[in-house]
Amino acid sequence: MKRSIARPLRFAAFALSAALAAGPALADKPEWAGNGKGKGKKHEDRVEQRGGTSASRFTEQHRRLIAEYYGGQQAQPGRKCPPGLAKKNNGCLPPGQAKKWGMGRPLPGDLRYYDLPRDLLMRLPPAPAGHRYVRVAADILLIAVGSSMVIDAVEDLVR
Repeated sequence: MKRSIARPLRFAAFALSAALAAGPALADKPEWAGNGKGKGKKHEDRVEQRGGTSASRFTEQHRRLIAEYYGGQQAQPGRKCPPGLAKKNNGCLPPGQAKKWGMGRPLPGDLRYYDLPRDLLMRLPPAPAGHRYVRVAADILLIAVGSSMVIDAVEDLVR
């Protein structure tokens, strides 16, 4: 009697586990999948939507104030740069160092950034709560304090 009950229970357990295991195999691919040909979006290339607004935090007035402040500090090609870097117009940075940051991404740990001069900070409105202004090479960035995520930027000050 026990043997006749155990066989159908074993079969039912096997059938149930097979049905549960087959479910994911029948699921559709996510929209970012590349049909198995290596053409899917890479993690670095995806833009995350976290409910924030994509509006620019730096207004035209901010950009004008920054440009006026750094206006007297225009880079002159060939002045302090080696000839190869002077013609690249990237602020005398070697190719591997030029623009290591990206909008919506945290600043790399090895990237050196500086606080803005006090004189410029006095001209700009205060940064939003939890944010700060920094300078990276020839760019002014607004970053989140905890994560160093780049929120907005004024690029290429010396061009």
